[in-house]
Amino acid sequence: MHFLLKLLLCLSILYINMASSSSHRKQLEKGFVGGIEDEKQNPVDENVLQKHAAFFDLNKDGLIYPSETYQAMREIGSGRMLATAAAVFINGALSQVTRPGKPPSPLFPIEVKNIKLAKHGSDSGVYDSEGRFVESKFEEIFIKHAHSHPNALTQDELDEFIKSNRDPKDTHGSTGGFVEWKVLYQLAKDKNGLLQKETIRGVFDGSLFEVLKKEHSKTINSTKL
Repeated sequence: MHFLLKLLLCLSILYINMASSSSHRKQLEKGFVGGIEDEKQNPVDENVLQKHAAFFDLNKDGLIYPSETYQAMREIGSGRMLATAAAVFINGALSQVTRPGKPPSPLFPIEVKNIKLAKHGSDSGVYDSEGRFVESKFEEIFIKHAHSHPNALTQDELDEFIKSNRDPKDTHGSTGGFVEWKVLYQLAKDKNGLLQKETIRGVFDGSLFEVLKKEHSKTINSTKL
């Protein structure tokens, strides 16, 4: 997915972590963002990238407008400024990309069915060209780069992984990949400096959005008591 979307997601995670409960913080220290700790299997024919984007399509009409991006970001715990920035940058960057052959729209809609067109280069290949989750590519990350722990990456191992994906001729994709992974590491590493496998999976398969939404809802309800 476009690195701006992932970057803003990671920033929203930071916002939530800063305001999270002590129990949620302990979950993060174990290496599970939002409590994601179950082994999930994603069939290769499932378009998880589209599912990932569909979280923002609040009325499920196949289009994501800036107002929906804003509201969805608020639902996962983002502050008003971050949610506004997300609406501006995400829709501004992805609207025309996902609407090939159509004239620019002043409403900046994103077409969910075409979200695969926002996929950048120099990536891991965990998303294929159709936006499907490729389990073998996901496992390959740890087979090749998890030298110290079988289900986690150290900072040096993550740097090795990022470098292995880099295409010298693809400045945009390489920059996007570097930013999204480094930000994710800084925000989601555990107390031992490890980026856990299931934390990474939660970002790829989109399950993290719903987890964050539930966590934020719990926080709001607890403050009302």
